[in-house]
Amino acid sequence: MATTIELASKESDSAEILLQGAEGKLFIGKHGGVRCLVKERFSKKYRHPDLDVQLTRQRIRAEQKAFERCKTAGIATPKLLAVDLPGRKIYMEYLENAITAKRFVDSVICEGIENNPKIGRLAAEIGRVVGILHGRNIIHGDLTTSNMLLDPLEGAEAEFPYRLVMIDFGLSCHSLNVEDMGVDLYVLERALLSTHSQVPNLFELVLNSYKKSNTYKLTETIAKYEAVRARGRKRTMVG
Repeated sequence: MATTIELASKESDSAEILLQGAEGKLFIGKHGGVRCLVKERFSKKYRHPDLDVQLTRQRIRAEQKAFERCKTAGIATPKLLAVDLPGRKIYMEYLENAITAKRFVDSVICEGIENNPKIGRLAAEIGRVVGILHGRNIIHGDLTTSNMLLDPLEGAEAEFPYRLVMIDFGLSCHSLNVEDMGVDLYVLERALLSTHSQVPNLFELVLNSYKKSNTYKLTETIAKYEAVRARGRKRTMVG
């Protein structure tokens, strides 16, 4: 289990920032003298300070819980090293050789996707992992190929020589509600269609694999996904 740090760190002052958005930033820092990935949530000035602290701590703890649940379920994530509640930071293992699944798909498209088995293997792995997440009642909340890393397996001779590592659990939750799982699938479908339009059957391949891996109310989940999808299409049509 990750350590909870009680004193805020000042490492971000000179750290190498990788990503920055409205909610926070991701940068390379150090933990115990070792390079690591640090996620820092920003303070929201429009909130009352006490409410801001309370909400931020709730979200950080929820993310910490998601890491722990994934570990129990056998789902790969970066190793959680420490949590700094006062500093609004999470310290994680830095997988410097990993690439995002988005970048992997883009490279396959450049190679030529016709009869290229790499897409099918990636889709099967994504479906397997998301199926296990939902089977353990873990909702990711932001399923995109940018939030999936492919970490090379050293010396691997497998057909798919990567470990799929799930990241960014900032919107995650634990839920028994199949509606939440249906929404999770719909978010993934929309992300794949918009990001990888050159591979229009990618989600179909993912869903086929998902159906083999989700052991929790699969029929109900698929029905909810289809209902959510229908509502989404209707909103698109009527504007």
